[in-house]
Amino acid sequence: MTTWNLQGTLNHLLICGGSSCRKRKGEEVAEAIEHEIEKQGAEGLIHTTVTRCNGRCSDACVVISYPEGVWYKEMTPKSGKALVRKLLKGERLDEQVLYTYEGGLSAVDERGTKGKKK
Repeated sequence: MTTWNLQGTLNHLLICGGSSCRKRKGEEVAEAIEHEIEKQGAEGLIHTTVTRCNGRCSDACVVISYPEGVWYKEMTPKSGKALVRKLLKGERLDEQVLYTYEGGLSAVDERGTKGKKK
């Protein structure tokens, strides 16, 4: 999907394209997200970019949503579609949240990393 005018864009999804994420259906996640954006008629609201490795290989497939700075872990094509629907309602896909950025990085992972839980 090509977006020349980002005016009106509400979310930018960075979909990890690193080798670990590709092994865990990263390409299918990207396709599912892009298909759901089209299905919902949200091409002007949600922009996607497939990146190189985002450094969270153990949490693959990772999708990062900006401007809110939420990192989602273990994404699948099904959860990717659900993420698009949630974002359009102004919500998060809570069960997949790994990190949030709310004035400072906050960890929400099971490893007990310092930070506040959502």
